[in-house]
Amino acid sequence: MNWYVGSMTPPPEASLSTPAPPPTPPPAPTSRGLDADQLGAYFALMEVAGLLRHAVEQQLTEAGGLSYVQFQLLATLGDAPGGSARMTDLADGVVYSRSGMTYQAQVLEQRGLLTRTPSVEDERSVTATITDQGRAVLEQVFPGHVAALGELLFKPLSRTDVHTLGQVLGVVREHMRASPPRSATPRRRNKTTPARSRDDAG
Repeated sequence: MNWYVGSMTPPPEASLSTPAPPPTPPPAPTSRGLDADQLGAYFALMEVAGLLRHAVEQQLTEAGGLSYVQFQLLATLGDAPGGSARMTDLADGVVYSRSGMTYQAQVLEQRGLLTRTPSVEDERSVTATITDQGRAVLEQVFPGHVAALGELLFKPLSRTDVHTLGQVLGVVREHMRASPPRSATPRRRNKTTPARSRDDAG
């Protein structure tokens, strides 16, 4: 959708006897600098995200004892070549801190759902690999997960709505992803503090 179609339409020529009408003023900003449509879109997005996240997390906990972040981690590994990925890449992909991702991986490793080993490509990094037990847990939670998404998110939408929603959110995602996630931002080290052999998330 081109939001500028209306504004790009050339105006009719004004006659000498009839002055052209003044341009329509933009919507008056609110106290927060957003117009009513922008505020409505923002609040609707946040409410939908909150309601959906709560329902999804409840289903994942009941079906597989997983948090949403743990599910994201396992699902990403399940789709990765060889079922493996560097911890730093995982943290960047789910936009999670390195230390937080390390803790979540430790919990999953203790359950036998993944393993962590030094990376063969970068000695400072750690590679996580999903186990057969981890894949079994994904197979266990996926049917209910898909059902929850279908009932809560996609049921009231047409196929065209879903396509449009994906396009709009994709544009916003790419805009926000243009800035590197916090976990990908190089950290400043104190000159007097020796560098660790591996970072928090590997």
